[in-house]
Amino acid sequence: MNVTWTRGPTIGRGSTATVSIATSNSGEIFAVKSADISSSAFLQKEQSILSTLSSPHIVNYIGSSLTCENDRLVYNILVEYVSGGSLHSLIKNSAGKLPEPAIRSHTPQILKGLKYLHERGIVHCDVKSQNVLVGENGVVSKIADLGCAKPVFNSGFSGTPAFMAPEVARGEEQRFPADVWALGCTVIEMMTGSSPWPELTEAVAGIYKIGFSGESPEIPEGYRRKVRTLG
Repeated sequence: MNVTWTRGPTIGRGSTATVSIATSNSGEIFAVKSADISSSAFLQKEQSILSTLSSPHIVNYIGSSLTCENDRLVYNILVEYVSGGSLHSLIKNSAGKLPEPAIRSHTPQILKGLKYLHERGIVHCDVKSQNVLVGENGVVSKIADLGCAKPVFNSGFSGTPAFMAPEVARGEEQRFPADVWALGCTVIEMMTGSSPWPELTEAVAGIYKIGFSGESPEIPEGYRRKVRTLG
């Protein structure tokens, strides 16, 4: 990437990576995801997928770079800065749940992003509110964080236990229906403000229940007849 940029404040932090605001010499603002080169395999995998995509419902890829910071070699992915933060934050800042018009706005946009990925043979594998970004006005939704994404027929599975489809929890295939299930769990989170399985606090027990109990997350009473019309 032939752009000189300056790292700004950190706005997110994971186990091995950080997300910062960055500014180019021309004044363009974007987000940069960074990890030490020794632990950047997942970022490089994300870059290899994200760089092939172009959709208004997927966070826009700008470029990648290597920098030397504090005597460390750092791998960076540069993506558009979506100023409204995550859908998860929007839920928490909206009295704990979103109003129905907002749910009806976000759900079809996320579906369009998933449709775009699936048409290109890509499974996101970690759909949840933390991985959906919203515009400053809280209206536009963009799928982000493709670190777990994979071609549909690749083996292996990953993601967040509470949002896993039963077949994934059982260690079976993780294909397009698993993303749709995770979106359903995300819709329940928008409706209720809590995890789709709020009673499950331990990951192993949660995976077992999701995979083998035959139960589904509970849809709030007021939405049971409406849920099929949200997309």
